[in-house]
Amino acid sequence: MDMFNAIIQVLDSTIRLSVPLLLACLAGLYSERAGIFDIGLEGKMLVGAFAGASAAAVFHSALIGLGTAVLISVAFALVHGFASITHRGNQIVSGVAINFIAAGSTIILGQAWFQQGGRTPALQPGERFEAITWPGADAVRDVPVIGPIYAELISGHSILVYFAFAMVPFTWWVLFRTRFGLRMRAVGENPAAVDTAGISVAWLRYRALICTGILTGVAGAYLSMVQNGGFVKDMTAGKGYIALAALIFAKWKPVNAMFACLLFGFLDAAAIRLQGSPLPIIGKVPVQFMQALPYVLTVILLAGFIGKAIPPRAGGVPYVKER
Repeated sequence: MDMFNAIIQVLDSTIRLSVPLLLACLAGLYSERAGIFDIGLEGKMLVGAFAGASAAAVFHSALIGLGTAVLISVAFALVHGFASITHRGNQIVSGVAINFIAAGSTIILGQAWFQQGGRTPALQPGERFEAITWPGADAVRDVPVIGPIYAELISGHSILVYFAFAMVPFTWWVLFRTRFGLRMRAVGENPAAVDTAGISVAWLRYRALICTGILTGVAGAYLSMVQNGGFVKDMTAGKGYIALAALIFAKWKPVNAMFACLLFGFLDAAAIRLQGSPLPIIGKVPVQFMQALPYVLTVILLAGFIGKAIPPRAGGVPYVKER
């Protein structure tokens, strides 16, 4: 049972660690399916995390914090759209600029507002999203096999965890069963055909970026208001880039994206679990190597195991209307 409990703990950590990756990956899915390459996922997550924690600490409300995180992230997404859609700028440069602005402004504003070295105050109960215990979870906790699965893996997560996984079937439905999804996929493949049909390419892409901003805002709020209980400098730690890697690994499909993010979350959880533990034959491995392991394995998986990943044909290319 000790081995089973250890597996349950690793899987529980996998779910928790994969949530921000999943939300950011689905966010990138919306923008890239619409033909907008968004390397600024990292920056939007970071400003969402800072805005959420700051608003929650000031107004003492988790809901206000979440709403603020979403609004600020959507604002940054619209800035990216203004640069890359309205002015047809380079989408990579715009995304990198957003990441730089987010990294610098969160530290400066955090220090100016809270005088804690760029951090926000630790969030108290009511200022962060608490875990939800499902009915009967405590009663069945000691039941072999079923109890730990229900009490640890299914129950005991915050509302944002369930929201993230609910967004997978919802995104699939939006993309493949709605008119908006059909048009969004079409504008990512052939914007000229969409324009010929009398549909605004720019407005479709702006709506896709708004969806991206909403999801990255929730991802940032999860980091600061669930996982950490406050904002700290550069707390996204490259998760936006890993989400982009997961999106390529998933070949721009929502269900595949969920499994890709769970895989990367599992690698991260396993690395944390194995820190300081001696491995067979190898012995004790340096902590720094274990911390780098998920990123190394991400590169290996992308390099050798996904086959040919074909992005939307219009991705990264500004649309110029023919006259």
